[in-house]
Amino acid sequence: MAPPVLARLGRWLRNVSVPLSTFVSFSCMLVFIFILYQPTPGPGIIQRLGWQSWDVITTPQPDLVTTNTTGSVTTGYPPSKEPPGGVDWWNVTAPEEKIDYASLPLDVWAPLLPHDTGLSEIAITRCFVNPRLSTLCDPASTSEKDAIRGKWVRVDRNLNFDANLLAGYLNIYYRRTRRQDVNLITDIKLFPDSESPSPADSWTKVPLSLRTGIAGVPSLYLWYKVGKASGDMSTTERSNLITELDVLYGDDIPWYGFEKLEPATMLHRGSQQSAWLTMRRGVKPPPRAPPLHFSRDGRFKILQIADLHYSVAAGTCRDTPASLGCPTGSDNLTTTSLIATVLSIEKPDLVVFTGDQLNGQGTSWDPKSVIAKFSRAVAEQGIPWAVIFGNHDEETGWVKKEEQVKLMQALPYSLVEPGPKDIHGTGNYLLKVKSADPSKTHLLTLYFLDSGSYSTGIYNLWGLFMPTAYDWIHRDQIDWFMKESASIKPIQRPFTPDGTKDLGSSWKRQSSDQLTPQMSKLAKPNAMMFFHMPLPETYAKADTGTNGRVLDIGISGLEPKGDAKKSDGFFEKGILQALESDHVSSNVPEVKIIGHGHCHLTENCRRVKGVWFCFGGGGSYSGYGKLGFDRRFRIYEISDYGETIRTYKRTEHDGFQDSILDDVVLVGKGART
Repeated sequence: MAPPVLARLGRWLRNVSVPLSTFVSFSCMLVFIFILYQPTPGPGIIQRLGWQSWDVITTPQPDLVTTNTTGSVTTGYPPSKEPPGGVDWWNVTAPEEKIDYASLPLDVWAPLLPHDTGLSEIAITRCFVNPRLSTLCDPASTSEKDAIRGKWVRVDRNLNFDANLLAGYLNIYYRRTRRQDVNLITDIKLFPDSESPSPADSWTKVPLSLRTGIAGVPSLYLWYKVGKASGDMSTTERSNLITELDVLYGDDIPWYGFEKLEPATMLHRGSQQSAWLTMRRGVKPPPRAPPLHFSRDGRFKILQIADLHYSVAAGTCRDTPASLGCPTGSDNLTTTSLIATVLSIEKPDLVVFTGDQLNGQGTSWDPKSVIAKFSRAVAEQGIPWAVIFGNHDEETGWVKKEEQVKLMQALPYSLVEPGPKDIHGTGNYLLKVKSADPSKTHLLTLYFLDSGSYSTGIYNLWGLFMPTAYDWIHRDQIDWFMKESASIKPIQRPFTPDGTKDLGSSWKRQSSDQLTPQMSKLAKPNAMMFFHMPLPETYAKADTGTNGRVLDIGISGLEPKGDAKKSDGFFEKGILQALESDHVSSNVPEVKIIGHGHCHLTENCRRVKGVWFCFGGGGSYSGYGKLGFDRRFRIYEISDYGETIRTYKRTEHDGFQDSILDDVVLVGKGART
């Protein structure tokens, strides 16, 4: 029998347990409803996550896109509608896609966003704590000022980045506001301590020098001019507002739509690279590339540019004769000039950069500054371009390939795509080239794959610390390729333009001008593929032609093999299995040509088991070469509406005049067999 005290205690607990548990349960329910519970994130929250991660950069682009004379983006009619009579389908324009500027964040630095909102104030701070980790060094503010002038936004680019550690972090901040009654900044200038803008009373001086922390250099101060409030400005004045600030490293061009402010905030001294403050006025969306298409007479030309190896700093031309006249600090500029020349001669419809656009190796420490310039010559001539990644493109530290793709997509005439997120690599995608007649028939497939950089893990334990072996195309990429190939519909080949809807004389001439095969078949369009590092089969024994000649055209053997030592069997399990036709008697691969970079002194085309492997050869003075081995570019000229593929190389010899090498037909009538 329990003692009386314990019995009374048990009765008391039983008496209070029910009301106590009810009270606790009711309190928990109230806490959950009014404090813990949050509604399901709606589209607005999803969008905010989008801009913070740069997932949403530009407005959606339909199938047809072009640009008007002002450079603003216009979109074409959807594929289900026919263009007006007499107008090319890829040039038909529709009203410009409207951007919801009010949805763009004001408190996040995202320089790729098309802000039309002006700045109200600028500040500079110096800190010895990384501002990404702490707000200790943010400019002072109050809730009232934040509400009126906007919250402080840090430009996430350290002006002292390439200086010594004692220089600290020197960052620019600005406020951005949509209020119509706040005066906005209309101009920015940089002056040494002894100078000032005139009249000085209409300008505001930021008290901290842009060169703070750098010893032995004169001070440089930022002055900004405040004009009218947005509500009092004309449309022209609002379109000329300063809408974004950025920082450029190295002495080259700024990001598209931005302008450099003179002079440099950090001077180029020895290995220390310069830094420049840049600004954008108004909204400057990059012009978009039109859909890829053949000419009316069935031609399409691709220029391959391999292994640019651009760096933040301008360096010395490598393995180049003194007679070329390539002084120190001009390798990138000389290569860009070389590219501009070959573009003017060849006039390609598409340029493919086949990897190692960035030099890596510690010299591409700011990929954004490098990406701003490598496609400049192509964009200036309004030519669409695509990219695959090489092993050195990943040697950039904090800017991964996924972010590089987003940067490239924000440049003029870019066709770069990130590809699926659930497979190896970044930039596994395809582009379709269509006919110029109203049928818009898919006539050529271009596959782009990421061959990776360096292998790690069990196969290469030392690679966990230092790369020693190249990566390869993995099984999930093979599966992706096979799925994409299977989704491509066969067409009647050879293709005949739809003359019933467009009776132009070009269609009538095609039968006499083009050497199209006479045997008709139902099959997928021919395909080409580009990835940086070669497969092991690239170096296999070449096929022998019908006349006993080895099908290996061009120079090889001047450098070691560049393939990965491991492979998931892409050639046998992918390329040779993806056939152009499901017909039981067909064994012709869909992919006829695979284009590589990576090996600067290898520029041959070799056919193995019916598939041509072609190298681009080195086209840049920034990458290694060899005296007597001219820089060169490979051209693919596709004709007969995709049936015939010819290739040749154009070298820098005598300014590209009479410099064509190894002109050969690889596919179609007259092909080397």
